[in-house]
Amino acid sequence: MNKKFIFLFFSMFFCCVLMNAQEGQKSELHQRAEAEDARNNIAAARSLFIRAFENYASKGQIKEGVECGTRATALYYKENFFKEGFELLRRVDQAINEEEQKGGSILPGLHYLVTKERLQMYMKMRNSGRALEQINTMEGQANSANDDDLKNDLLYNKAVYYYSFGQISKGDTVFKEMASKMITQKDYNKIDEVYQTLIANGKKSNNANLVAQVYSNYIVWKDSVNAMKLADETGVLKQQIAENEAIIEEKDSSLSSRQMIIIALCILAAALAAALVIGIIVLLRYIMVTRKQKKAIKLSEDNNALKAKFISNISSQLDPTLEKLDKNIPEVQALLDFSDHIQTLSKLENMPTADLEMEDVSVPQFCEEMIESIRNKVQPDVEIMVNAPKMNAKIYREYLSHILSHLLDNAAEYTPAQGHIWLDYKKRGAHMQQFIVTDTGCGIPEEKIEDVFKPFLEIKDLCKGDGLGLPICKEMTKKMNGDLEIDPKYTKGTRFVITLHI
Repeated sequence: MNKKFIFLFFSMFFCCVLMNAQEGQKSELHQRAEAEDARNNIAAARSLFIRAFENYASKGQIKEGVECGTRATALYYKENFFKEGFELLRRVDQAINEEEQKGGSILPGLHYLVTKERLQMYMKMRNSGRALEQINTMEGQANSANDDDLKNDLLYNKAVYYYSFGQISKGDTVFKEMASKMITQKDYNKIDEVYQTLIANGKKSNNANLVAQVYSNYIVWKDSVNAMKLADETGVLKQQIAENEAIIEEKDSSLSSRQMIIIALCILAAALAAALVIGIIVLLRYIMVTRKQKKAIKLSEDNNALKAKFISNISSQLDPTLEKLDKNIPEVQALLDFSDHIQTLSKLENMPTADLEMEDVSVPQFCEEMIESIRNKVQPDVEIMVNAPKMNAKIYREYLSHILSHLLDNAAEYTPAQGHIWLDYKKRGAHMQQFIVTDTGCGIPEEKIEDVFKPFLEIKDLCKGDGLGLPICKEMTKKMNGDLEIDPKYTKGTRFVITLHI
């Protein structure tokens, strides 16, 4: 019984931790909306904020949902779309109500944020009566939430409201109450923000008296703030001076301890010198080990070359015997092909550099020749296309023809009727070019992409192929100072990319 209880307790604990971690993360829609808003793409940001609100609300993350909903509203009335803004706030309030019914608790703090956005719209519309209704509603919500931050924010909005609609005396009363709180908390920037907002509102409404009065009060406020900041800075400097004097006095009375520090530093220097000597010894041993490793790698490479030569010799010795067998038998022909592929792969692996001559060819003509080799092999109604600019290029014709023939044969075999096969040529710079073979066949599973170029990974029925075609093509591209890869981004079939460095 106790074990079950402990297991249940820890399960609930970890679930809560996981849910809190998820709640602290912004969704992808939320992040995209903020990015568009930062770029001032109002319509795009607004649409993404609305989608983020709906997504959060459906998951019960109501706090994040309210944030996105109110930010979308602000972008509505920024362009004077008041009707749409009010409708969106109605939906946000409805989402809060539904969450309250599920959780059985009231969320006045979230309702406060929604009501504040309504206040902003009514003030922008110069509707003082409806704006005052929102102020009264916000006061009740702030008191219900019993949140000091909301109460301070309420005073800020009250001051802006009274000043904006010419109720100077009420504005002064609220402003003094708010200022005393902000001064106690040393939040001078908030009061400065109120003044800036009032001056901006006065300029927008062409209320010269309001601008003049607020600006006059603002100058007085700035002077008093500067005096308070100077007093704070003076107090801090005095405290620092006192602390420095105490430190100096302490240092003056600790000359002996300094001497001990000097002795300790000398010991440390000696220890570092010893460590340096040990480091040099370790480095020398590392160099010796590295040399041994290089010898081991060289020996391993020599062994691999001997193995490849041994396999090639076995294959060559088998050929005379296999040649006497009936080649019309599929199994015999498969063995002959397998033997030939083994010899080709062994020769490529042992070849230090490509002993090939480059040939200057017409790219469109060369590509058309490659395509012609599969026209009679494709399924009905398969469209075959060449995309190559009219230009000449230098290529290793023998190897490149072999690789393209193999890739195009595979494309013809695996592309169903009414499919597509493309052969593209891309000039990627003065010293790099690409040949690309694309088809709309069944494709290669993602987990097998890295293995298709590796020989002898699995036992295969030789009549169905020996799996050495692509490894041989891969080795040939290496000998041409290039590479052969499968494009993992193409998902409608298979795309092989041959990159050659001239």
